[in-house]
Amino acid sequence: MPSFVYIIAQLLSLLSWIVIVYVFLTYFLAPYHPLRMTLGRFIEPMLAPFRRLIPPISGIDLSPMALIIILQILRQLVVRLFS
Repeated sequence: MPSFVYIIAQLLSLLSWIVIVYVFLTYFLAPYHPLRMTLGRFIEPMLAPFRRLIPPISGIDLSPMALIIILQILRQLVVRLFS
C-alpha cells in the first residue's frame, strides 16, 4: 500500500475515533468545557448535514453513527482504489 494511501486511511480512522470520543464527552462534560468546545468546533460542522437528513429517534441523535459509517466507507474506498 502506498504511503499516502496509508496516511489517508489512518487519518480517516483517527477521525472516526475522534467522533466517538466527542460523543462520549457530550455525556460527561459540561457544554462549555474547553475540550468539548474544541472538539465540537471540529466535529459539529461534519455532523450538521447528517442532522438535517436524519431526525432524532426518541431523542437519540444518530448523526454521529452515520458520520462514522461514511468515514469507514470512504476509508475502504481509498484503500481499494489506490492500493
